[in-house]
Amino acid sequence: MKDLLSFTSISLSEPLIKNHSTQATVQLTHLDGKETSFSLQLSYETSLHETYLPLLRLAFCMPLLNYGLFSEKFELEFPLSTSDIHLLNHLNRVFSRDIYINKILRRRTNYILSEYLPDETSIKPDDSLPCAHIIPKNKRKDTSLSASTDMNKCGILSSGGKESLLSYGLLKELDASVYPLYVNESGGHWRTARTAYVYHKANDEHTMRVWTNVDRFYNFMLDNLPFIRKDHREIQADTYPIRLCIFPFYIFALLPLFINHHIGNLLIGSEFDDQRDRPVYKGIPHYYGVYDQHQDFDDVMNQWYTKRIPSMVQWSALRSISGLIVQRILVKRYPHLAQLQRSCHSCHSINDSIIPCGHCSKCLGVMLFLAANKLDPKMMNFQEKDIACFTKRLKTAKLRLDEDEKNHSLYLSDIHMDNQNPQATQHVEMIHGERVLCNPYKIPERFRSSLYQLLEKDTIGYCILQDNTWVSTTKEAVFSDEV
Repeated sequence: MKDLLSFTSISLSEPLIKNHSTQATVQLTHLDGKETSFSLQLSYETSLHETYLPLLRLAFCMPLLNYGLFSEKFELEFPLSTSDIHLLNHLNRVFSRDIYINKILRRRTNYILSEYLPDETSIKPDDSLPCAHIIPKNKRKDTSLSASTDMNKCGILSSGGKESLLSYGLLKELDASVYPLYVNESGGHWRTARTAYVYHKANDEHTMRVWTNVDRFYNFMLDNLPFIRKDHREIQADTYPIRLCIFPFYIFALLPLFINHHIGNLLIGSEFDDQRDRPVYKGIPHYYGVYDQHQDFDDVMNQWYTKRIPSMVQWSALRSISGLIVQRILVKRYPHLAQLQRSCHSCHSINDSIIPCGHCSKCLGVMLFLAANKLDPKMMNFQEKDIACFTKRLKTAKLRLDEDEKNHSLYLSDIHMDNQNPQATQHVEMIHGERVLCNPYKIPERFRSSLYQLLEKDTIGYCILQDNTWVSTTKEAVFSDEV
């Protein structure tokens, strides 16, 4: 077996700010001494100030954390504060572990050359630790990066998916001052987001966008990892070869906007994820590759905000409800927003209208939720031919859904799968209460009660976790200190 170690170092230059843009150079030093480099870029709609440098430094660090397993060190040509270093070291460990488990051992696609695959009979927990040590130019004490925030202002990481659209609709209904914030990646992801962005730009003056070439950087890294197949661009898949560290880059790229507009709440559209037991593979705990959608990530970021952007909080309005319910509320309560939804990474354009592909796992999951809720997929531009093939495709698809959520959706939709008899699983339609997964007290008090009142309108009650089973309970029990 060949070693996955690929570089002696990955270095990152000090970001350079010029008007409304910034760029930093990533340099790879290969094991044979060869050097290759890439210019990571961010572009904003207004001019950048030098005071944003600490945020931009961290933004450009985030994509590198996908490669902590494959380099001896990360050399940073700029200073970091105590809390910055702590955050980067934590994320480096968590993402290296999840990439090792979910991209190398439990891989869903065949991107990795066989001679580099580890011998799974001899895996040890230490194999998942990052090789790379983070080496900043020097260390500084923590200082506050923001003087004040308005806790009625809510910035939503927006993508055109059902979660960010529903978060927007709910917070607008609660009379928050809502900012739809988009990251325009240079790759095909922007086709997914563009329909919602065009609507928001035309109808909400708070809409803002940041452009980046980070998608090209990820492909650059794949080109330079010796264990990745050279034809990786030709492989059709709905997952990425290596990358998992997605949201942290978006967050730090957008934080200058939060500071500039004094936005006190950062919302990620993370719905309920049924990780009752912390998953362990080969003795290594992990997050199924979705750590940055887990409540644990919010907690870590909120600890960092306490030191660097006091009074700012990160949370999700949807962590207590399943994707099935997210889809239900979005279509029934905010149909004008549901029409903007494009939950597909292979969208294409027909007559200047963005069309979902209709056959990837994300499209099939959305169509299943729509069928379970007795809703018409044509409202989201699904084509007649894809609607007609939906049930046939569903029978051979590997949906990326919680098992209970998938089975209950099949039950509600009356779709009969071969050799399966889907059963009702009522907690999927309930509001979940559990301190580690979906703690209601993570939602700021000014929004908490009103938000749950809205969620109650399209759910069938509350549930809590007892003996590793979701059981029906009262609202009072969910909000008690005993949960």
